[in-house]
Amino acid sequence: MASEFSRITASLRPQNRGGWGNGPENYDPDAVLAVWRRLERFFKEDGLYPVEVAGSENMPEPPALLVANHSGGVLVLDAWGLGYAWVKEFGAERAIHSLVHEVPMQIRTTGERLSKLGGVRADRHSAQHILGELGRDLLVMPGGDRDVYRPYKDRYQVTFAGRRGYARLALRAGVPVVPVANSGAHATMLVLTDGQRIAERLQLRKLFRAGIFPISLSVPWGLTIGPLPYFPLPTRFRYRFGNPVTLPETFKRRINGGGEPTDEAVEALDQLVRQELQRLLDALKEETPRMRDRLRHGLRI
Repeated sequence: MASEFSRITASLRPQNRGGWGNGPENYDPDAVLAVWRRLERFFKEDGLYPVEVAGSENMPEPPALLVANHSGGVLVLDAWGLGYAWVKEFGAERAIHSLVHEVPMQIRTTGERLSKLGGVRADRHSAQHILGELGRDLLVMPGGDRDVYRPYKDRYQVTFAGRRGYARLALRAGVPVVPVANSGAHATMLVLTDGQRIAERLQLRKLFRAGIFPISLSVPWGLTIGPLPYFPLPTRFRYRFGNPVTLPETFKRRINGGGEPTDEAVEALDQLVRQELQRLLDALKEETPRMRDRLRHGLRI
């Protein structure tokens, strides 16, 4: 089964390794505002997915590295909601870029459009260029596929799957890390399992750099196998900006004389960031109504 699946999907993979228009210089504030106006009907207070923001005053001056949990499946609604919140709080002139999986950035239709909105292909050199030479903010969601399809029961748990590259990036660039927690997108469908074993059998890591093949409950499919598009149930999207995180100066002086960060420094920063993000998620858990209360109020509380 795995070999047959590999043969069929091989022809579907994007062939352009460079991607189209995926550099940070393609950021277009006018394009961002145009998309923001389209999203407003969904994310405004009386929309299907009202966006609520707190803690935006914690954002330092750019550049900063924003690190967020990832929720809501293949539609990545949490990322769109955060983009909407960003423009509402800071305006489109304060550019923020986000690291995007290589597959959509290699497809011309999506790659060009995403690059105008700040998307860049996820690689170390682009990230360092944005934070360093350009001095702009950068958003990363380290948990990736494992996080966006974590089971519903774990929706308030930080799931980075051991990925710490963001911490090394922040230390190299000398920028603070701002944890951003969100809730709501994981309630637009119910993930039962992320299907890691299925993904391994289908060789999805080799084919699409994906380590999951989720099983979920969604509209209109009911029991859904695989990362399929779906109709998201109405819910409120809550975003919480945490306190900027840096290593203590005494620790920084031990980072190879100010050069390449040590593994010890990377691990220490990762732990501090995960602690702050988990604190925010714990607070969101207390603030967010349970499913039975949401059902009573039309799902949007």
